[in-house]
Amino acid sequence: MTKRFNIIITFFILISLLFGCANVPKNPNTPKPEVKNPKVIPLPPIEVGAYDVEEILSKMSLEEKIYQMMFVTPETISSNVKDPLSAETMAEYPVGGIIYFSNNLANEAQIKKMISETQNNSRIKLFIGVDEEGGRVSRLSGIGSIEKLSPMKEIGDAGDTNKATEVGKHLGKGLKELGFNVDFAPVADVIIREDNNEIGDRSFGTDANVVALMVGEFVKGIEEEGVLSVLKHFPGHGSTYANSHNGYSESERELNELRQTELLPFKKGIESGSKFVMVSHMTLVNATEEKLPSSLSKEVITDLLINELSFKGIVITDSMSMGAITNEYSKKDATLMCIKAGADMILMPPSPKDAFDAIYAAVQSGEITEERINESVRKILKVKKEKGII
Repeated sequence: MTKRFNIIITFFILISLLFGCANVPKNPNTPKPEVKNPKVIPLPPIEVGAYDVEEILSKMSLEEKIYQMMFVTPETISSNVKDPLSAETMAEYPVGGIIYFSNNLANEAQIKKMISETQNNSRIKLFIGVDEEGGRVSRLSGIGSIEKLSPMKEIGDAGDTNKATEVGKHLGKGLKELGFNVDFAPVADVIIREDNNEIGDRSFGTDANVVALMVGEFVKGIEEEGVLSVLKHFPGHGSTYANSHNGYSESERELNELRQTELLPFKKGIESGSKFVMVSHMTLVNATEEKLPSSLSKEVITDLLINELSFKGIVITDSMSMGAITNEYSKKDATLMCIKAGADMILMPPSPKDAFDAIYAAVQSGEITEERINESVRKILKVKKEKGII
């Protein structure tokens, strides 16, 4: 009887303590615990350079693989604009590449320090890119050994292929010295419409065969200096009349016209060794059934670029922060559509975290398979291994 009484008393004491603790008022000044992204788990401390692509891939979490498919601006993952990205930031956002603009670049010493320390803080070494076309699209002219260059149209008009090679080598050497390993150039667009204002004198000209020769020589020159070229803007932006930076842009060109003209420089650039092709956001209204921006179109990316042109390298979108995408699609829809279409890397997502969340949820639900993610990450790792980045 006494034993049973003691058990009952003990039970009531425990209940009282439980409810008493629950009713203790919280101190409003108690700091809240810092919430970390629980999904990102850094790679174990291994020397990735000693492993082949499949071994590296097997050691990566799904979360790391998803982030590896992003090429971002530093502002979207950190408050640092001109400073190196910290090891903590790179662990939380293990992206595949960083693209820098003029607001990130001050002088030679600052750029070298920023890039070098950011690379050292990244578990898998990064693509470090910049738009350095020469002419009016230049982020670095006058910094280091990079000189101010004439528009590419002048080189095309002169028909001087040696000059195209020299420009490629000049930019490659200067970028390499600063720490860059990717240049978002050359412009492979052929000017079809004289009133095209998005490309204009950034193109080598109006003759597809001349543009193809110039693009091929530029690629050879820059790649010889150890910097990756990016052919842009597939399948050719020279026939549009609207600027895709601001909103919807379309081309009325038919598929056979593209094959005879706009695609020629991209073919030549691929033959010359380019490992990146950037896909534009303009819509081919007469060449596709989907009537989607090229960056979201399976007909353009998978059927035309990957299958018909046999491109085995990295397919990267144009900036996903441009009006042709942001004005028409939600961040989630645009992210998933470009991956389903065949893109390997997403350039400048407005929010890398939102892009990650969309892809992660799609894989978890089975909307996108992890093997589809692996396909793109294999390409990325392969290029990084081949070029000595990792």
